[in-house]
Amino acid sequence: MKANKTLLGKIKLRVKKRKDLTFVLNDFRDFIEKYDYDQVLRALRTLVKEKILIKIGQGIYAKTKVFSNGMVTLCANISVLAEEALKKLGVKTSKSQYWNDYNSGKSTQVPTGRVIVVNKRVRRKISYNGYEIEFETI
Repeated sequence: MKANKTLLGKIKLRVKKRKDLTFVLNDFRDFIEKYDYDQVLRALRTLVKEKILIKIGQGIYAKTKVFSNGMVTLCANISVLAEEALKKLGVKTSKSQYWNDYNSGKSTQVPTGRVIVVNKRVRRKISYNGYEIEFETI
């Protein structure tokens, strides 16, 4: 119980209780106001070392899934996580032209989902394990 009195314990509890798959720094704004910005970043780095979170972009963290053999991976597909994170950052997203062509029957090639259509320019790089999300502007 005493672990929840520390900043690390409070952040860890918030990550466990929230149903969100991704977290941006704005999700921890109340901690940043009460504590120091560097302390919050240090706590998030500790959660990455403990394999509770994975950093997928600048200021973007995702929940993990730990298998019985000890392997750690993302809790969902990178494209799903990227769309959720972008929505939290105020960017509207939709499926790419590849998805539209596939769903309408114009193409038989299944899209990878690594291309996301956005309504404004995104300068962040969102990637994990060599898979990088590409952005198309409407």
